Amino acid sequence: MRLSSSEIAAIKAAVAQVAGTTATVRLFGSRMDDHKQGGDIDLLVETPGEPENAALTAARIEAQIIIALGDQKIDVLLKAPNLMYLPIHQVAEKGILL
Repeated sequence: MRLSSSEIAAIKAAVAQVAGTTATVRLFGSRMDDHKQGGDIDLLVETPGEPENAALTAARIEAQIIIALGDQKIDVLLKAPNLMYLPIHQVAEKGILL
């Protein structure tokens, strides 16, 4: 996994701040592979609650992470009971729990 312990802590803190402490976050995509270089940070944020505005919630999480880590490409995918489950969720669920 190509994230430092400080980056993981910042991501988890941002998710907790925006989505609550019961939310979990998984890293998926190219950053899981230690042999690759570059790539964006793909995150699956799962919450037992039902966000009123999923797009705004994802954008706020992304913004908090960018504030903490600096300007880089972050992709946040939400999974919640009130949101449609898509094939990308199945892929993301195989990611690394942070």
